[in-house]
Amino acid sequence: MQQPLITNDAIILGIFLVLLTFIFKTSQSEHPFWQRAYTYVPSLLLCYIFPAGMNSLNIISGEQSSLYKVSTNYLLPAALVLLTSTADLRSIARLGQKALITFMSGTVGIILGAPIAFWLVMQLIPGFREQAIANEYWKGLVTISGSWIGGSSSQLALKEIYGCSEELFAIILVVDAVVSTSWTACLIYGAAYRDKIDTWLQADTRSIEEVKQRILAYKEEPDRPANLLDLSTILALGFGGAALAHGFAYLISTNLQPYKASLATYGLDPFTSNFLWVVILSTSLGIALSFTSLRKMEKLGTTDLATLFVYFLIMTIGMRLNLSNLGGNMGLFLVAVIWMLIHVVVMLITARIIKAPYFFVAVGSQANIGGVSTAPAVASIFHPALAPVGVLLAVLSHVLGTYGGLITAWLMQITTR
Repeated sequence: MQQPLITNDAIILGIFLVLLTFIFKTSQSEHPFWQRAYTYVPSLLLCYIFPAGMNSLNIISGEQSSLYKVSTNYLLPAALVLLTSTADLRSIARLGQKALITFMSGTVGIILGAPIAFWLVMQLIPGFREQAIANEYWKGLVTISGSWIGGSSSQLALKEIYGCSEELFAIILVVDAVVSTSWTACLIYGAAYRDKIDTWLQADTRSIEEVKQRILAYKEEPDRPANLLDLSTILALGFGGAALAHGFAYLISTNLQPYKASLATYGLDPFTSNFLWVVILSTSLGIALSFTSLRKMEKLGTTDLATLFVYFLIMTIGMRLNLSNLGGNMGLFLVAVIWMLIHVVVMLITARIIKAPYFFVAVGSQANIGGVSTAPAVASIFHPALAPVGVLLAVLSHVLGTYGGLITAWLMQITTR
């Protein structure tokens, strides 16, 4: 493999922060050019495109860089603590059943979409059925269902459960990354047209508007510049909370490791994952802190700092995407595309029936497909204070991931008989 042009993570870190500053500044510019440009290309999408393009051109290497690992281990837990600790969860709870129903419809769409898409492609492409059976493609596709419902922890768990080969898994990772990232881009793009989409869905947006009005009323209280003590308190809150989450996650996951085989029998082995417990504990701690006076730290820029962490994480995710690897196995790509379309159609039909707004579709879908790394970012496009909705739904998806994968695997095995 050819060595990338830039291998020093310190340089990549600097480039990414400069790019983020450029994106933030231009996206807030009143110049007609930038306003028009960001109407068609949202700022979050650029956080994918810039690093993905650099990785594809071999300027940097997402595989060799440790920035993604650092972001997921350090910045993500801190961001989860900060985002949830400053949230008005009482108002979010008033969003009601529509958020949960829309989210669950997305999960059902993933579970049912897998065997349907797999069967359709086996009928459409000559020889694909024989190739799929011989290479046991279903074992690889099952890991996508784990990724799309429960995240990487569920994906790796299902890989081990069903014995997906390393060669197939390498292709699957590319398929997963390209299709899921493309769909995230579509969700972000759609946010700019949410009023038109809500009109088509005949959506009742009063619950979201109520939350927004409460936030606006809270924002009317005068802010004051954060001083050194404030900044250190915010960082201590985020990274101190992350430290607690890492510590207890290690204890819990280590104590559960001896029971991994037994838990796997019931599809509960993802609970032996250290990362899963870090996510759960970070979110739980933040939720607990939101009922204390620390929630008022939001007035000092806590949400902005957490959002910066999330945007930087998005850039490190983008740098792992190689746009030149779209050739792969086109049959598997077609399965994934049809599968994603089924997921989308099920969610839109459900949203239209219950008159749920596009916000629930976008965040519910991303909570399934993208998980804790991107669901809060997508939610924050609608309003920064709504980011915890994405976090909470994404954590729920972690719980459902392996169960959904097990059901998907059973259905897909039937299609190959």
